[in-house]
Amino acid sequence: MAVMEDAPAETAQTAQTAQTAESTETAEITGARRRPDAPLVLILLLMLAVLFQGTLRRALAAPVMQDWTTVFLAVVVQALPFLVFGVLLSAVIAVFVPASFFARALPARTALAVPAAGLAGAVLPGCECASVPVAGALIRRGVTPAAAFAFLVSAPAVNPVVLTATAVAFPGAPEMVAARLVAGLLVACAMGWLWQRVGREDWLRPSRHTGYDGQGRRGEAFWASVRHDVLHAGGYLVVGAGAAATLKAVVPERWLGSVAGVPVVSVLALAGLAVLLSVCSEADAFVAASLTQFSPTARLAFLVVGPVIDLKLFALHAAGFGRAFALRFAPTAFVVAVAASALTGAVLL
Repeated sequence: MAVMEDAPAETAQTAQTAQTAESTETAEITGARRRPDAPLVLILLLMLAVLFQGTLRRALAAPVMQDWTTVFLAVVVQALPFLVFGVLLSAVIAVFVPASFFARALPARTALAVPAAGLAGAVLPGCECASVPVAGALIRRGVTPAAAFAFLVSAPAVNPVVLTATAVAFPGAPEMVAARLVAGLLVACAMGWLWQRVGREDWLRPSRHTGYDGQGRRGEAFWASVRHDVLHAGGYLVVGAGAAATLKAVVPERWLGSVAGVPVVSVLALAGLAVLLSVCSEADAFVAASLTQFSPTARLAFLVVGPVIDLKLFALHAAGFGRAFALRFAPTAFVVAVAASALTGAVLL
């Protein structure tokens, strides 16, 4: 009797398994059909370019397009080496430097650990994409969240690669490099101390599988991190360079002049532009340098706000620490970064 009773259950289980497998196979086939074939898309684009080459030549020969192409290529060519170098160093730190090193190196008192973590971020390069998993790893290894968030802000904002890129983008203007360093450290310390005073543990939902966790081969993790960050940050660099070129070539000078002529409006405009463009910190100095209509303080706001909070960082913060944290961190960081930029610009620029 027991065997006969078990038979229908086994039959039902087998049928359910077969149905699940069939559904999975159907979903895979449907997904494969929906995903475009990259080589096929490229071939189609090339064919369209050949068919309409006359129209493309006339469009590219227009003075506006020539100006756009000049600015776009200048920004990309100047910024790309710094972006790649920053991504390489960031991958080295994320994969080969254990998170426990920071826990041992930072002071035990939170009030002192915050500026120490900010200075550590200024010494150890890391792009925005890498700083989020590193900060999450620090929290999981016992570092106080206030210090981890100070590192989260300072690492992509004022590291040596970023400051060197800023010096190259603004030749003969060492005050811009100094202002970016000071403002970035101010924001990092302010955000860490703010979390110490008003932050709550229930706002944090840190991801358990963020970044390299010591499993698997370090070499594979290193190159996987490099490939991901280069493609990810490179896409934002192209978008940022295209936007800067469009502002220079298409938007009338009198429009930009009307915005740039009002100090408060110009600072807020470039701060908002930094949030929207989401340019990698290793490359944003070249975008800011091309916005010559705006004051140095407004361009400083672009450089300070972008590495602290932008669209991609909001998504990364939500994924790494939870939506409750991201919804509170983003507006606070924006206000603090704008205030620090205005204050630092008024003193140093």
